[in-house]
Amino acid sequence: MSGYIVGPGGGRRVRFGVLGPVTAWDEHDNTIGLKGPRHRAVLARLIVARRRVVPVTHLADDLWQDPPTDAVGAVRTFVAALRRALEPHRPPRAPARLLVTEGPGYALRAAPGTVDAWRFEQAVTTTATLPPQDALARLEEALTWWRGPAYADHAGEPWARAERSRLTELRLHAVERHAETRLTLGLAAEAVPDLDAHVAEHPWRENAWHLLALALYRTGRQADALAVLRRARTLLAEHLGVDPGPALRRLQTDILRHAPHLDPAEAGDRARAVALHQPGTQTTTTAAPRTGTQPTPDDDRAQAGPADRVWAQTAAAYDRTAGSGARARLESTVGLLRNLAVTGGGGLETARRHRMAAIAAAEELGDAELTARVIGAYDVPAIWTRSDDPRQAAQIAAAAERTLTALPSGTHQAARARLLATIALESRGTRAPRAPQAARQAEQIARRLDDPPLLAFALNGLFMQTFHQTGLAPRRDEIGAELLALATRHGLATVEVLGHLIRLQARSALADFPAADQHAAAADRLAERHELPLAGMFAPWYRAMRLAATAQAPLAQAETAYRDAAARLDDSGMPGLRHGLLPLALLCLRLQRGHPAPTGEHTDWGPYEPWARPLVLLAQDRPGPAAAALRRLPDPPPDLLLEALWCLAGRAAIAVGDRQTMRRAHTALLPAAGELAGAGSGLLTLGPVSRHLDDLATALRHPR
Repeated sequence: MSGYIVGPGGGRRVRFGVLGPVTAWDEHDNTIGLKGPRHRAVLARLIVARRRVVPVTHLADDLWQDPPTDAVGAVRTFVAALRRALEPHRPPRAPARLLVTEGPGYALRAAPGTVDAWRFEQAVTTTATLPPQDALARLEEALTWWRGPAYADHAGEPWARAERSRLTELRLHAVERHAETRLTLGLAAEAVPDLDAHVAEHPWRENAWHLLALALYRTGRQADALAVLRRARTLLAEHLGVDPGPALRRLQTDILRHAPHLDPAEAGDRARAVALHQPGTQTTTTAAPRTGTQPTPDDDRAQAGPADRVWAQTAAAYDRTAGSGARARLESTVGLLRNLAVTGGGGLETARRHRMAAIAAAEELGDAELTARVIGAYDVPAIWTRSDDPRQAAQIAAAAERTLTALPSGTHQAARARLLATIALESRGTRAPRAPQAARQAEQIARRLDDPPLLAFALNGLFMQTFHQTGLAPRRDEIGAELLALATRHGLATVEVLGHLIRLQARSALADFPAADQHAAAADRLAERHELPLAGMFAPWYRAMRLAATAQAPLAQAETAYRDAAARLDDSGMPGLRHGLLPLALLCLRLQRGHPAPTGEHTDWGPYEPWARPLVLLAQDRPGPAAAALRRLPDPPPDLLLEALWCLAGRAAIAVGDRQTMRRAHTALLPAAGELAGAGSGLLTLGPVSRHLDDLATALRHPR
């Protein structure tokens, strides 16, 4: 019974994670496959209920805004699949012991210690009664359990809103409690960087400003502490219309008069006195105490490699030298975010989140040239044409436009070019008329200045604006070739990866797979050599597409390759790429092999649903609804899947005799007659566009 929980509910020793995407792990810490998004939604909804029963009708209402007629049956199917995943060794017909049926619904009888959110709440609560050193260790451990925003994949669900808000507030409290404990132990210098980031992300938390100012004062940075308090006052007054509370006002007064209770030496003496009374602990003012088998701070320094030591020493020196309100710090932050973004996963998500905060902070200072540098320094190469966060992308493009207008007339043209390239990049996948104009202007300035990194940035923006019509793979191939030439001459590693990936896509679209193979291998090698894991996400997808395009490859083998490639995207931090891509790739594969679309009602097609839906309805023998769906069908967005989506529309239109949509698809696809549909993505294909054009032309000549 070593793998099972003993107690009410029984069941396999499964752990659940909701501090990030909803996840489950088995007794060996292996991730348990939870199938589709609605399966995870059922599990998340039951975790929110905290072991209480949720009626099946409530689950159906929570899963769908407009529940289908078989919603209750679908929920029961999801529950059955979850039970098989969570208790795979349960004998047939034996009652479930973890996800149980009770009365009108279901309950998840998870033990209190098996859900990370419940453990986090318990850990934070218990620190109030612990000695400072133990509390610090407990908080540090608990904060590492967060893998992203709580219930990250259910952010828009009303049933998750209150719990997400509560957990987010608890996490912010824990971050501030952690900083407080560091100050108690005399570790003010260690608290400053984390608090600096914390107030940048959550500028309305007065306690955070209080702690940052106190930490700065205790490290001998009185002027910076007062500057922080002034900035807090300005933000609160201008954005909330309130004055700082009494605690912040009192702290400012105490700093100005050097109140004895703020003295860092006195604080350190108190901390050491506390430490001396804790058995088995070491006293230090340079790092938090370690417990168990963890090395001491000195051990850490001894074991760290040269790169780690240089990083730590440089970061410490920078923190001492650059004041918390310094403009240079904002620019340096963007440089770090740029490097963080190319790591993918949590790094990309974190960079995205903090980037907007950095832009807002720069705009608040009223310095247009500084804001231009903060916006333009984030020249992260981009290959996918659908934004991961369209709302934020629009905000960044708008900030770049505002800054262009506000720049003084004598500003260097490179700053303008970077803002223009940013507008082009952040407007990808849209039909904003300003975007291609901005791309061309950025390119012209960069060529005139003969600035290779700037030209690479501008060409990346230009690439993103080459999807206004089909059949532009040759133009994108030219851009990729120029990027490769620039990167080779000037040692631009990330640009070299970008160039190979663009050419991989373009040569695939042109059915030149031998050349595409070479670019895929080169991108893979560079990604490994330069520690760019995000770039390595595309090679498995390309290999799956190559397999799908090979008529001799068994369907099941190609499907497995796609599923394996999709698994690599789960933690990529690229929802704009991941969402709906696997179902779309499998649909294209089935159609290309002469099979009908899948008939499942609960597939999450993501943004591709309008183009998949008519084919799914046809597979269900529902031509009337399919025809109605086609009549509502918009033009596909201008992106790497433009040809593929038009081919799907055309195929459905032929099946229902929709001549208007047939003509739209034929006209749109004609410029791409020499390409493979969808292969320009490097991810999937529907075969030669010419074949789809022939089918459309025949159907238009010979109406049913």
